[in-house]
Amino acid sequence: MNNVDAPVRDARGPAGPDVPRPGELQTLLAEGTIAVVDDGDLRTGRDRFERAYRIAESMGDERAMAVAALGFGGLWVHEHRTVAGSVLLESQIRRALELLDPQSSLALRLRIRLAGEGDYRHSDNTAVLSLLEQARSRQNPMARAEALSLAHHCLIGPEHGALRRELAAELVAESFRTSRRSDLLMGLLWQTVDMFLDGDPHAERCLAELRGLLAEQDHLAVGFVVSAMEVMLAVRAGRLDEAEDLARACTERGVAAGDVNATVWQAAQLVTIRWYQGRVVELVPLLSEVVNSPTLSAVDDHAQAALAVAAVTAGDRRKAVSALATLCGRDLGDLPMSSSWMVTMHGVAEAAYLLDDTVTAARVYELLSPYGHLPMVGSLAVACFGSAHHALGVAALTMGDIDRAVAHLRDAVRQNLALAHWPAVTASRDRLAETLVRAGRQTEADAVRQEFAVAAEEAAPAPPEIDRHDGEGPQGEDGQGQPAAFCTRLGRKWRIDFGRRSVLVEHSVGMLHLVVLIANPRQEIRAVDLVAGLTALDGAAEHTALSGQPVLDRVATQEYRNRLARLRTELDEFKAADNHERAAVAQVEHDWLISQLAGATGLGGRVRRFPEGEERSRVAVSKAIRRALDRIAAADPVIGEHLWHTVHTGVRCSYWPA
Repeated sequence: MNNVDAPVRDARGPAGPDVPRPGELQTLLAEGTIAVVDDGDLRTGRDRFERAYRIAESMGDERAMAVAALGFGGLWVHEHRTVAGSVLLESQIRRALELLDPQSSLALRLRIRLAGEGDYRHSDNTAVLSLLEQARSRQNPMARAEALSLAHHCLIGPEHGALRRELAAELVAESFRTSRRSDLLMGLLWQTVDMFLDGDPHAERCLAELRGLLAEQDHLAVGFVVSAMEVMLAVRAGRLDEAEDLARACTERGVAAGDVNATVWQAAQLVTIRWYQGRVVELVPLLSEVVNSPTLSAVDDHAQAALAVAAVTAGDRRKAVSALATLCGRDLGDLPMSSSWMVTMHGVAEAAYLLDDTVTAARVYELLSPYGHLPMVGSLAVACFGSAHHALGVAALTMGDIDRAVAHLRDAVRQNLALAHWPAVTASRDRLAETLVRAGRQTEADAVRQEFAVAAEEAAPAPPEIDRHDGEGPQGEDGQGQPAAFCTRLGRKWRIDFGRRSVLVEHSVGMLHLVVLIANPRQEIRAVDLVAGLTALDGAAEHTALSGQPVLDRVATQEYRNRLARLRTELDEFKAADNHERAAVAQVEHDWLISQLAGATGLGGRVRRFPEGEERSRVAVSKAIRRALDRIAAADPVIGEHLWHTVHTGVRCSYWPA
């Protein structure tokens, strides 16, 4: 978990390159021990222990070589991510082992470290657990404590929860024998991590105890993990803006500790935040870099899964398919069940849904089913995507098993409420409603939306003060002011950004009207022109009388026809694959586009003009916009309230952000 291996300065000083100064070796070993054990300063510890090893080797001091090699390994497994760094650590350990008595406690500790490094990289635990048993039979508390912590780290996958808890409790007890503060902190940290990974409702109690110890005396490495947990909890609470600020502070703390995960975890935190903001498309460049980063753990695949989702959402199907194929390899079941496995499966399920990959969805469902009771927590409680039932529901939906999808998504909503993960509650509720609509159960879908609208509103941060105005006219330019909304099209959805908030809303006629108004703030557009369609996006607000304008302009007409051609291809593919659910959805859009084009063109395909009918247009536009605003408010009360007070409808419509 440390930073990439930094160049090491020559420590030998004026006495010459081959002659260490008197007492230098012991000083370096002492400074390294204080840095790692007392302060959690992994960067300084690495520097001191690496220099001490070189001096000890030149002096032939095998005991000092062993102590330095152990210190260079650090607190965690797999701190040295680069090839050069990991080879250097292994060579130091093996060289020291060659010189030591194999029955000595130092030799046992070196073998434990070597086993932990190898087991972690190969997603195994056999060797380190075997050596843990040997350590338990010895009268050396430090060997036992190190074996317990390293073994715990190798067991961080979802299938080992009960055993991890036993090891963490044993480590806390062992810390009173070693009298090393780092052992107590690590034991409590592992207990806290385990409780979050298990969805234990008392996890924050354990975290509070850990915070208390750190308040008495800081420990950079453990404090970095605690700060990452704070980011995760802010996301759960729906405080996404605060979470982003906390993530930046967390990264700074990780860099100060010399932890290699500082930037990797920042990327994971940003993925989580953008996921729930509906802005994951923004992360394609970042994720494209992260998947090839040498600081990414060899058993961490979450970034590749996130890239698949971000790419397909951004419309880059080739990149998404490639990322998903990379993950699946020969078999998705070959992926290491590391600490990032649960969130990786979440990303794979979502990517498979967006790509309509029923084979991959079925495999995700099979692999994830035993862990439906767990939350999808990544690494050491760094990120949380809610209940695993959500991913299972998405996979079942992709497979076309609607009833099973509904059952899982209902469980997801329930578990997310228990976790107090409000963005996940909203996401699971929305996906549940979508699934019920697909099943033709509109009444149930409406009930789901209504049932959790209050929960979503309670979970949202307090809305900003809005300078309301009296009368029918818009507020003047001299108002106190607030940010304006902004809309972006994402497939069949629209993303509405307001300040640092964001929400995804399904496409509708009312949304299209809103998009026109928001794109032309502080300008009045006649309802009859809004009904005319996409021409308003090209400047209809600049004109006051467009009664003879085309129903659809040439650009819009061509866009509709291009989309129709793609839909016909998709319909053929869906029907050939017997995917009736997707075919039905595509058919609805196909028929709607046909009706739009039919109403927009006359004999010989000539563009028709929209007839006069201001009152009819006023009523239609007002109703459509109100329905869209209701959906927005249900998904995000803050954005909804802003639009309710700034969008004006009537014969002339407008959007007036203060």
